[in-house]
Amino acid sequence: MGKVTGFLEIDRQEQMYQPASDRIRHFREFTVPLSQTDVERQAARCMDCGIPFCHGPAGCPVNNQIPDWNDLVYAGDWEEAARNLHSTNNFPEFTGRICPAPCEEACTLNLEDIPVAIKTVEQAIADRAFKEGWIKPEPATSKTGKTVAVIGSGPAGLAAAQQLARAGHTVHVYEREPRAGGLLRYGIPDFKMEKHYIERRVAQLEGEGVTFHYGCEIGKDVEFEEIYTRHDATLLCTGAERPRDPGIPGMDLKGAMYAMPFLVQQNRRVGGEDISDEEPYWAGGKHVVVVGGGDTASDCVGTSFRQGALSVTQMDIRPMPPLKEDKNQFWPYWPTKFRTSTSQAEGAEREFSAATLAVVGDEDGHVTGVKCARVDEKRVPIEGTEFILKADLVLAAIGFSGPNMETYIKEAGDELELDPRTNVKANTEDYKTSLKKVFAAGDVRKGQSLVVWAIREGRQAARSIDEFLTGSSDLPR
Repeated sequence: MGKVTGFLEIDRQEQMYQPASDRIRHFREFTVPLSQTDVERQAARCMDCGIPFCHGPAGCPVNNQIPDWNDLVYAGDWEEAARNLHSTNNFPEFTGRICPAPCEEACTLNLEDIPVAIKTVEQAIADRAFKEGWIKPEPATSKTGKTVAVIGSGPAGLAAAQQLARAGHTVHVYEREPRAGGLLRYGIPDFKMEKHYIERRVAQLEGEGVTFHYGCEIGKDVEFEEIYTRHDATLLCTGAERPRDPGIPGMDLKGAMYAMPFLVQQNRRVGGEDISDEEPYWAGGKHVVVVGGGDTASDCVGTSFRQGALSVTQMDIRPMPPLKEDKNQFWPYWPTKFRTSTSQAEGAEREFSAATLAVVGDEDGHVTGVKCARVDEKRVPIEGTEFILKADLVLAAIGFSGPNMETYIKEAGDELELDPRTNVKANTEDYKTSLKKVFAAGDVRKGQSLVVWAIREGRQAARSIDEFLTGSSDLPR
């Protein structure tokens, strides 16, 4: 906890944002960090609540010891706070920026809608730890002689690779893209998290002995069988990147597409990668309609504005949620309530209880609009409520169905068992798949989820692999 009476004396304060009119002119992060003094005051608000719901199971998938490091920050011992934070979370600078903070929803002070600014404090600790040079490679003092392949370098793969390397194993990470990070790099826009944070973590992992192999897609560039036989254990962390089919007529028109190619190309563009051989996806000077109400849809909104879209409308088939949740019904769990992302606040129009019936176009096959209709409580279109939204670009962002099936999954065939949702089947006790010495963690096992859940699964899978290879493990679960 922090100061005993801090929650009574100090108001909640969060990071400020650059004005929307300024931030849409660039792709950099636009938060304005609090001063060290202000962060310490926010940490002081952590009360003696008795049962800290903030660090699990409702609050934090990685079980961050939030009251402990709040107290350390309040006391001015930032270095020990950083050690404490990193004991449960390999990459707090990632989660401090892009996690939706279920810990704050679970905070006891959220019963009064004034939770501790946990996410702000977490980011401040991680950023100061790097600034002060406290984050350094921690190579193992001895090697086990065992080798592990980690397929995929998203948050699950990176977390697992770091834990396994620190346990003394020789770790090889195989990544399809030219750089590490997975959707952290190629899916999440830079205005939410700049990519130099990934680069410095990769440098740390390399200093701990992890070897990265880029431009290497398992099942295409290298056979899965070769990786399987070359290593003592293999961990699948390839994510869930197969988009959910919206089932909308007209998605074959020019100007209608899935969200991820649009976001990935822009991230490549910002990152300086060569995209000259790709068809440009660009919202500048266009009326954009985004189908979907989640985080990916919101990222499309913010990216479209920064590319110079004339207008952006976001379609959500769900009814508009209540402005405030019933605390007695939902707390400490994540509630459904009306939320406005920073991207939506930049000028998006939002249509609730609206179904997207079809994408319409001209005789040349170009998108001209989206046919919509209001829906009833069962999400069935109401006859007579149809309307047309003008559109030059339509982005479908309604989630993901599972992993890419045309790579190592296809090669492994029936030997690699999938669950009914086509994710790689593995439990959360040992993360073992149906293939001997093959494990799975993150979205490829769980399905589309949060970065913090991927880090949790990567850490837990690493412990299971360590036990499998050596018979025991000192890695935390």
